Amino acid sequence: MFFRNKLFLIAATILVVSVGLSALAYQVTHSQAIVDAAHAPATTAAEVKMSEGGSEVHISTTSHNVTKSSMADMSQTSSTLPLESDPAKILGVQSDPQTNFPGIGWVRLGYPSCGWGNLRGSVLRSTVAHYHTQGIRVLLTVCQGADNNSLYDPAPLQDAAQGGADAVQCGNEEMKQDASVSFLYIPPAHFARFYALCEQAVHAVRPGVPVLLGSLDPHVGGVDYWPLVNQVNYLNQMQLAMNTQVYPGGNWDWHTQILGLIDSWHNGYPNSSVNSLAGLFSFWAQQFGVSMDSGALGHHLWVVEGTGCFKGCGIDSSSGYEVAVSHIMTLITDVQTAMHSGVPFFYFSGKDFVSAGYYWPIGVLSVNGHAKPLRQDLGMGSVTLGMTCGGQQVTVSDQETLLAKMYQGCTLPYNYLSVLFS
Repeated sequence: MFFRNKLFLIAATILVVSVGLSALAYQVTHSQAIVDAAHAPATTAAEVKMSEGGSEVHISTTSHNVTKSSMADMSQTSSTLPLESDPAKILGVQSDPQTNFPGIGWVRLGYPSCGWGNLRGSVLRSTVAHYHTQGIRVLLTVCQGADNNSLYDPAPLQDAAQGGADAVQCGNEEMKQDASVSFLYIPPAHFARFYALCEQAVHAVRPGVPVLLGSLDPHVGGVDYWPLVNQVNYLNQMQLAMNTQVYPGGNWDWHTQILGLIDSWHNGYPNSSVNSLAGLFSFWAQQFGVSMDSGALGHHLWVVEGTGCFKGCGIDSSSGYEVAVSHIMTLITDVQTAMHSGVPFFYFSGKDFVSAGYYWPIGVLSVNGHAKPLRQDLGMGSVTLGMTCGGQQVTVSDQETLLAKMYQGCTLPYNYLSVLFS
């Protein structure tokens, strides 16, 4: 749900045409810090050679110069956690530094290239370090720039890499071809260059940090077959560019990368037969040649934004009941689906938000960061679920606690459907 500019115009356009599925992919709930950014650590120049049209293209980049002073600066602002080796344990929420999500061990934040905010330089490093002191890991999304020479500017990529995040998503919805957000689309060969520079910057600071290859814009799994095939074609073109222009004669293969995925549909509503996320898992498991249920898919695919849909997707947005029930059922269905397949999952959004005059009630907290009842059309405590956590019964009445308890492996009561639909 990140984008770089023209927020209100784009959001308004999307809402007018009621394209609820793709609208969510443009909303910024971007992280913001409270102090100004400091200067990035010193770097030294280097070059990445690329050949294009029979001639070499030299793109100036920089490599990290981890001097004693920069290492000291990073040691003061970074409290690194061990890298998470088990994808099934990567379960988080879209967040901002001002909001707490008790019981949730991962957050997804955005670099300023995604729209606004000042999570760069020392602010970024200290923010990530603060999360680490609480045992919370960070997925940092670095959005691509415009399709011009600025796309290859190494400065923001290296600054983001030095932030100390536990995983970095390089690019966001780079495949989207939509006139209302035309700035998002980057041709495959150009995105290949951007991704190579971004991945290189991240691994220069800390080899082994998961680097996600952008994100797949939302389509309905099990329905939108050809749009998914087009995404595969884009990746194939990117692979060709990697091996002929970025790394001539190389054997780079997108099947060895981690893809970010966005899903926005009313999964679980009106019944369990509606599950776009499962359909997407099935499609991409086939592409990677793995089983959905083996746990292997989590090494290739991360759900960077899993959320519901209430506009332009068959939900009556004027019905508080439908919006509320479809929302909570999507949360439950998405988490169950991701955890069953061992795929990393980040729920969107952490908080409700307002965009272009419209209220988006798709967070687990209110727009002010307060707890939301399980059935958000009813009062707090009107609906509760008795969950089983390690042999103990826990009564859950709000959405954030529900999400956290599900992440922790707690089980829902046998009658949760009738409770939530009543």
